[in-house]
Amino acid sequence: MGCTNDILGHYQLSPTVTEDDILRAAEEILTRRFQRHGSVADPEAAGRIFKMRLAHIPSEVFSVLFLDARHHIIRIEDLFHGTIDGCEVHPRVVVKRALELNAACVILGHQHPSGDPEPSAADRAVTARIKAALALVDIRLLDHVVVGGAKPPVSMAARGWV
Repeated sequence: MGCTNDILGHYQLSPTVTEDDILRAAEEILTRRFQRHGSVADPEAAGRIFKMRLAHIPSEVFSVLFLDARHHIIRIEDLFHGTIDGCEVHPRVVVKRALELNAACVILGHQHPSGDPEPSAADRAVTARIKAALALVDIRLLDHVVVGGAKPPVSMAARGWV
């Protein structure tokens, strides 16, 4: 990757390191920090994670943050990849992966490559479908965060849409 992690947890960058390498390292650091300091239960924390992970990608990616009952991170995964203006999302895949990881709750996140983080009608509809599918197996949907370039992420839960 171009990054090495020494025994103290410091990253040393080689001259061949890319921006993607740096972003992956930053994502790993954020994930460890949130695991160490407790839970990811507020929209700002989730927004930071998804922005770091997704804002630079030129096509839509739909990620899921899988959490335990105390909202500690189990894993974050990119489950769906789309085009510059859309991504096909299947609720059953989200439910299946949440069950495999024994998650108690999830936070959804995706980015709009256009740079506008305003959730679309399709974003709200898929959120409702995923929430209903997860509820059938007693997994809670905490939020759906939409990232748009350098703009602040939008939390659907903060707007009362989850």
